[in-house]
Amino acid sequence: MRLLLPMFAMILAGCAPAPTPAAKVAPDPVAEDWYVPVTAQLTAMDREAEGLLRAGKSDQAAAVITQGQSLANRLLAAPRPTLAAMEAASDLDQLYAGMLLGNKNYGWARLTFQKNVSRWKHWRPQTADTARRLKLAQDGLAECDRRMGQ
Repeated sequence: MRLLLPMFAMILAGCAPAPTPAAKVAPDPVAEDWYVPVTAQLTAMDREAEGLLRAGKSDQAAAVITQGQSLANRLLAAPRPTLAAMEAASDLDQLYAGMLLGNKNYGWARLTFQKNVSRWKHWRPQTADTARRLKLAQDGLAECDRRMGQ
């Protein structure tokens, strides 16, 4: 009888469910070494594209904007992107939407402006700069709607 009790306990222990594995915590991209330099690179590309547009070099600006889109996507893939990353991505979208509007691609321009409206409408905490960015995107939407109605 003394041998049966420990054996019975071992058999029952073998029937217990397996312990749940420890949850894998994905690394936060914002904390990785590449995040800040890529944000700075995208910000520089925004300024470059803006300068090219002012100089009337829209084809070159479009190339810079196209290159910047993959960087923006990478930055915004973070669960909680930084404000600097959000601003850089927003600036890129604002430039792109402006180009689309100028080329009479009103639907695509509207979609891109709408991305910025959504981005800044839901950003917390709201600041004077985020409110300015929201207003800029809303003005772009209104301009698209006005031109589409002509």
